[in-house]
Parts: sequence; structure tokens; C-alpha cells
Amino acid sequence: MNGATTSGELRAHNRVRLLRAVHDSGAVRTRSQLTRDLRLARGTASVLVAGLAEAGLLHEEPAPGHARGRPTQVPGPHPHGPVALAADVREDAWELAACELGGRVTVLDVRPHDGTPQGTLGPLGEAVAAHRRRLGHRVVGVGVALAGPIRHGGLVDIAHLGWRSVDVPALLNLPDGPAAQPGAPAFEPGETGARPGEPRPGTPVIGNDTVLAALAEARRGHLRDVRVGLHLHVDFDLGGVLVVDGRPVPGASGAGAEFGHMPLSGGDRPCPCGATGCWGMDVGANALLRDVGLAHGGGRGREQAERVLATNGEAVEANARALGRGVAALVNAHDPEVVTLSGHGVELLQRAGQALMAACEPGLMAIRRDRPPRIEGSALGWRGSLLGAMESVFDHFLTPEGLELWRKNHPDQARDTPDRQSVTYSTLARHKPL
Repeated sequence: MNGATTSGELRAHNRVRLLRAVHDSGAVRTRSQLTRDLRLARGTASVLVAGLAEAGLLHEEPAPGHARGRPTQVPGPHPHGPVALAADVREDAWELAACELGGRVTVLDVRPHDGTPQGTLGPLGEAVAAHRRRLGHRVVGVGVALAGPIRHGGLVDIAHLGWRSVDVPALLNLPDGPAAQPGAPAFEPGETGARPGEPRPGTPVIGNDTVLAALAEARRGHLRDVRVGLHLHVDFDLGGVLVVDGRPVPGASGAGAEFGHMPLSGGDRPCPCGATGCWGMDVGANALLRDVGLAHGGGRGREQAERVLATNGEAVEANARALGRGVAALVNAHDPEVVTLSGHGVELLQRAGQALMAACEPGLMAIRRDRPPRIEGSALGWRGSLLGAMESVFDHFLTPEGLELWRKNHPDQARDTPDRQSVTYSTLARHKPL
């Protein structure tokens, strides 16, 4: 802030800082801790928290385990506060969740799909619209992770499903305007009452699943506070992205995060993407299925691949060796401090870590072997892409403009809240919702 900043601008700035700190910390830090972290005066912090509570953004509860004296308060999500709707669209199914400030996730719906653009995105759009109607102005945005490169904010290509330049926002049929890329400005003029410069609450944020998983890992996982990291997400095949200062580097048009389509493992198989020898042909569920002679491709065979992963050591080690060879090449190129693996990458590291490291080390330059980066399984498991979609929504909302629009629309328009008695456990992977 500079000398020309008004007191109103300073208050708006501090409101955003406080909400951001609550969100990034998982809504577990006390008001006293947040006050110290943000270097606020206690009186200023008290006024800010009271104002945010009155606005329906925060709610304080006593800290767990507090025994004596005045209870220590923990600011967290208001029971009628902002909700991000986040969806993870994989090659065989999608998952939709409501996410509160601080990162708490309530899974709303999990459905398989037929692999076609309309059969995948049409039902997802209907589910999103139904929950937006139910939650009303509590919904501050919609984030969608997809298993393919994203161009120009909303055109997706998923090679294994035969998708080419699929217009995701059009098929989702959400009413509030064009898609926004993760990290891009989300403020558009339109016909929903927002003035130029104000966020439009339903504008979808469309992102690649690996980019969003990496964003979540940088916010809530092993890439937090890492200056240069490398994240690899393994599902039916794999994607990867460089993370610099907490932000994935998605490419000029948004279609980066495609390390899986580099010839890093020495293979010569043609890939559905149009290239030959892609690394992703040798890593992931499709490669596991192919190695044991089972049908693969088209987003089918997840359960069979999980059985192979659990029982066939030879196929798993072949997958891990291919992964290790590619990691070595990327480490030589990018010099990361940490390499994180999500999706099936966590299980490959757990089940065949020695084979992975044995394949990685010979490919490293001598200067890299002296101090190689740590290779770690994601702290978020399979939930990274969904959490990254959530983070992208809150990145757009936690701004002075976003809070001002919330003030205008809240609190009387909506009183509903996700039903925690009806939490759906994900069938895409055997992990409970956060």
C-alpha cells in the first residue's frame, strides 16, 4: 500500500488479507495467531473479524481443548458463508463438491459418464445448476478440472476420449458468461447486475487437472513454500507441470502441463495425441492394463488397473521405471527442489519406490546426483485436482471486488448449507472427502 491509499482501501485490503489467511491455514489458527501473522493491532483485528462475521463471511468458535479463562477464538467459515462448487472430470467419471472457506469439502455427487462431451458435461452442468439454485448467492464460483490440455480458457482436448476443441462452458451451459483460466482476471461486465470490474459469481474457472492438482499441492501440500517444484499427476496416463513461487506455469495459451507427451522414456508407440513415443504411454493405468494384456483406452478399466497395481509387481515396477526415467530428464531440465506425485503416482512410489529411484539416478547429471530433489507422494492423494479447482474459485473471490459483490448480495438471499449428513464418498478413488 502507498501513501495515497485511503482508509477505506486499507480496510478492504486487510479484510482480504485476513480472509486469505483463514482460508490458507485451513481455518485452524486462532485470532491471536492470525493477528501476529498479519502484523495487525489487536483492536484492528477485532474490528475486522466482527465486520466479516456481520457480513456472513466468518464465524468464530472457541479453540478445541481450551480449558480456563476467556476462550481463545478460531475464525472459520460462516454457516451461511461463501461456497465454491468444484468438479473433477476424469476420463471415466466426475465428482462435484461444495467447498467452504478454509478448504472443507462436502462431496455432492459422483457419477460415471459415457466418454462423450455431451454425455459428460451436460449432466455435470445440470448438477451444478441445481446446487447453485439451492445454495443461491452463497455460490461464489464454479471450478472445473479436466483431464486434458485447456486452450483459451475453455477449449479442451482429451486424446484418449477423442475430444478435440470441445467448448466446455457451452456444454456446461452455465448462465453467467465465459470461462476464466486459473490465475486470470475473473471480472467481466455482463447482464447479471455486475458493473465492469466486478466479479461475476457464476463464471466458471476451467483448468487442467494436473495444473490444478499442482496449485493445491503448492497451497496445502508438499510444495508449500517451495520456490521451484515439479508436480506429476498419474491417472490413465500422466501430466506434469513446473511450479514456481507457488504458481503452476501452464503455458502461453493455457495448454501446458503436458510433460506426459514428451518422449522421455524411450518408447516408440503412437499416442492418441498424434505424437510418437509419449512418456504417458508407459506410465499410468493404461500402461498397466496393456502390460498384462487387458483392454485399455477410452477411459475404461479403472478397477482392473487398480487390481493390477495391487497384485502385479512386475507391471508396477515397469511403470515405476518409466516414471523414474522421465523424472530424471525433467530434473535435469528444471532443477526443482521437490518432485511431488499425485494420483497413481503415490501408489507407484509406495509399491515400487526402489525401482523408480534406480531408474531415475542413472539419468541424472552428475551435478544433480550430489543433491537430488526429494520425490514425495502428494499430501492430498486423489483430491488434489478438486481442491485446485476450489482454490481457483477462491482466488477470484478473495479480492476487494469479490467481497464488495458479496456484501451487495448477502446475507438474505440464501440460507441453505451443504447437508453433512448426505456426504457422498468418492467412487473415483477410495479416499473419503476432507
